[in-house]
Amino acid sequence: MLGHRFSKYTPPPEQQKNDFERLLNIFMQLVLITAGNVGEALQWLTEVDKQHGITNERYGIGDFIEDLKRNGYITDEGPKGEFKLKAKAEQNLRERALEEIFGKLKRTKSGEHKTHHSGRGDETTTDRREYEFGDSVENISVTDSLRNAQVNHGLDEFLMTENDLEVLENEFKTQTSTVLMIDISHSMILYGEDRITPAKTVAMALSELITKKYPKDTLDILVFGDDAWQIEIKDLPYLQVGPYHTNTVAGLELAMDILRKRKNTNKQIFMITDGKPTCIKQGIKYYKNSFGLDQKILNKTLDLATQLRKIKVPVTTFMIATDPYLKAFVREFTKANNGNAYYSSLKGLGNLVFEDFKKNRSKNL
Repeated sequence: MLGHRFSKYTPPPEQQKNDFERLLNIFMQLVLITAGNVGEALQWLTEVDKQHGITNERYGIGDFIEDLKRNGYITDEGPKGEFKLKAKAEQNLRERALEEIFGKLKRTKSGEHKTHHSGRGDETTTDRREYEFGDSVENISVTDSLRNAQVNHGLDEFLMTENDLEVLENEFKTQTSTVLMIDISHSMILYGEDRITPAKTVAMALSELITKKYPKDTLDILVFGDDAWQIEIKDLPYLQVGPYHTNTVAGLELAMDILRKRKNTNKQIFMITDGKPTCIKQGIKYYKNSFGLDQKILNKTLDLATQLRKIKVPVTTFMIATDPYLKAFVREFTKANNGNAYYSSLKGLGNLVFEDFKKNRSKNL
C-alpha cells in the first residue's frame, strides 16, 4: 500500500536564514542602541564578530556593509563620507519593533476602534433589525428578507414588502488621538540600565501599529527633559538621553496644546517615565530640585492632571521604576487625573502599552 510517512524536520540553523539576514538582525539592534550611529554600530558588530565568530570565510563584515548599501539600508554619500541610515532602514526598525512587541496582533481580528453605539455605522455585525427609511441598500440581508417574505406571504404568489426587509446592524468606528510622552532625562540611563532604548522601541511599534492598522487615528510623540518638544516618527531611532531634569509639567502642557488642535472626540496621553518630576519653568528660569518630591513642583503637576481630567483626557503612566515614594507620586497623579498607571519592568513595557491601547480603543474615552 502506497503512502507517506512524516517525521519532524528541524532545519540546520545556518539554513534558516542567509548570512545577510542573520547579521542584519544584530545590526538593527545595535543601530537602535547607538541612537542611529551607523559607524558605531558597525564597530560593535565587528567586536561581536571578533568575540563570537558570527561571520565566516565566505561572508565577512565587509561583504555585509556592501550589501547594506546595495539593498538601500545605509549610504556613505554624505559630505563627510560617514555612513547614514536611509529611509528603508528606519522603516525596517519600526516594522521590527511592531513584530517584537505587537506580534500578537496577527492572531486578533482586524478592525478599528468600536464604540457601544449601534446604528447606521461603518462596521457590519451579526445583529439584524427592521429596515428603516434611509438605510443603505447594500446593508439589506437578502437571505433573512426572503425568509420573512415566504413566512408572511407564502410561496404561491411571492410578494416582498418593506415590512419583510431586514438589515445588517452596523457599529460606529471612532477615531482616537494619542500623544506619547517619552522621558529623556538623565535618569533614563543611570545605574547602568538602558531605559531609553525600550522606550524608543515601544514608540516605534506604536507608531507603526497606528499607521498601518488605524490610519484614521493620530499619534503625536513628544520628549521631555528640562523642556518638552515634539519629534517626528522618523526621528525615533536617533533619540538620545540628555543631561536633563524631569519637567513633567512641560510635557503635559505641550500634550494639551497638541490635543486641542485634534478634532477627534477621543483623546489620550501615554507617558513613559522612570522618575518623579524634578523641574518646572518659571518665566525664563528653571526651578529644579532632585532631592525627593518637591511640593512646589508636585502641586503644579497635580494641577495639570486635574485640568486634563476636566477636559476628559486620561493619562496612562508607565513607570519604569518600583521605588515606594515614586509609586506614591504616581498614585496621587493618577487619582487626580482619573487615569491609569502601570509599574513595569523594561521587558514588559511593550506588552503593557499594547494592552492598554487595545483597552482604550474598546470604549469611549
